Amino acid sequence: MANLNRKVAVPAEEIDRQREFMLLVHDISEARFLSQGNYPKAFVRTYGCQGNVADGEKLKGMLEEMGYQLVDSPEGADFVLYNTCAIREHAEDRVFGNVGALKNNKRRNPSMLIGLCGCMMQQEHVAQKIKKSYPYVDLVFGTHAMHRFPELFYQALSSHCRVFEISQSDGVIAEGLPTHRDGQFKAWLPIMYGCNNFCTYCVVPYVRGRERSRQPEDILEEARELIAHGYKDITLLGQNVNSYGNDLQNGIRFPQLLQKINDLDGEFRIRFMTSHPKDCTHELIDTIARCDKVCNHIHLPVQSGNSRVLKAMNRRYTRESYLSLIEYAKQKIPNVSFTSDIIVGFPGETYEEFLQTVSLIEQVGYDSLYTFIFSPRKGTKAYDMPDPVSQEEKGKWFRELLAVQEKIGEGKYQALVGKTLRVLPEGPGKTGEGYLTGRSDSNVIVDFPGEDSLIGKFVNVTITKALNWAVLGELR
Repeated sequence: MANLNRKVAVPAEEIDRQREFMLLVHDISEARFLSQGNYPKAFVRTYGCQGNVADGEKLKGMLEEMGYQLVDSPEGADFVLYNTCAIREHAEDRVFGNVGALKNNKRRNPSMLIGLCGCMMQQEHVAQKIKKSYPYVDLVFGTHAMHRFPELFYQALSSHCRVFEISQSDGVIAEGLPTHRDGQFKAWLPIMYGCNNFCTYCVVPYVRGRERSRQPEDILEEARELIAHGYKDITLLGQNVNSYGNDLQNGIRFPQLLQKINDLDGEFRIRFMTSHPKDCTHELIDTIARCDKVCNHIHLPVQSGNSRVLKAMNRRYTRESYLSLIEYAKQKIPNVSFTSDIIVGFPGETYEEFLQTVSLIEQVGYDSLYTFIFSPRKGTKAYDMPDPVSQEEKGKWFRELLAVQEKIGEGKYQALVGKTLRVLPEGPGKTGEGYLTGRSDSNVIVDFPGEDSLIGKFVNVTITKALNWAVLGELR
């Protein structure tokens, strides 16, 4: 049987065609800017999840191929691109506010181009709002057209007409695009795209398409390149990494992929996210326990601690099955740590049901949480669900949950005092001059005195003090 994954692969000929557009844009930019002794400047800002960040690195890579110099501010930029997130209303409001602020930039520099892409733009109602209310935006494209960015940018640059491309699709996989890595030691490595879960609150399946896995050989080749270039902390990305390989015919699923990456030569560590509990298996946990390069930290979003609410969310697991997974992982993985996502105030949730989430948090003992008050997303089932609890009341619940987690987190950090952690220093610390900061294998922020020459090299740090956001230590 032919590999189903091949149906979504962008042909190599199409990638070559996009490289031809990169050259055309480069020629236009050279004629317009280099003749004046300048380089065209581009500012790219990414909102949202790590998957968006990885996309942003590819967009930057393509811009560099097109002759653009990346800058850190829209001021003075010849092209501004916002890579957007649709997961919560607050993220959308920030984008609209920042796009509105660009109107003055455009007035001062009429030749500047403004582009919007990503998850927000894949929604028809958002794209139409941009078209009608923000006439100074030149280029809009959705997630499914990202690999065609050079072509679309060329059209906007050469025609001086507005370009919109938000065609619907089940999604594609485009290999061979250039990438500009933002970090020197930490790297994102997408292994799959899209989602099949259709949680009732989530817009991701509608803007990212169906689940589709990269070929394992492509992932392994990229991992080898990262290791060869000195990357020490590699995070595997997917809307649901636990579903990796379900669309492939080669028998390789996420545990096998994890083992293959772990077996590569080199000194590095492996993280992964996001991990859906319904697809988290004992086999995966056993693999994590067996692999010496896979971190003993699992981000396992629970969203709610009440089984009725979980069913209303279409999460397809129960409180009991989730806690059973946690207990199994604690038994199998030494010093395992957990983080999670929590939604407070899902439509129809009662205070008593919310308290079950609080009790689950206390039972698991998370190191930290990503907590959100429910944000209705147009096009999802939860958008039309009755929601009688006021935002004010949800805010009280939210603060109550944060207070409980803060105490748990403080206890977790305090328990680390006297222990020695393996840390990858990433840069200057916040504690004071002469301090470095990094993360442990269990994802704890560690500040410690050290020379800059240690940045990017694994060190052992003995913890001496717990703060409410990190721990302090000394080199062992």
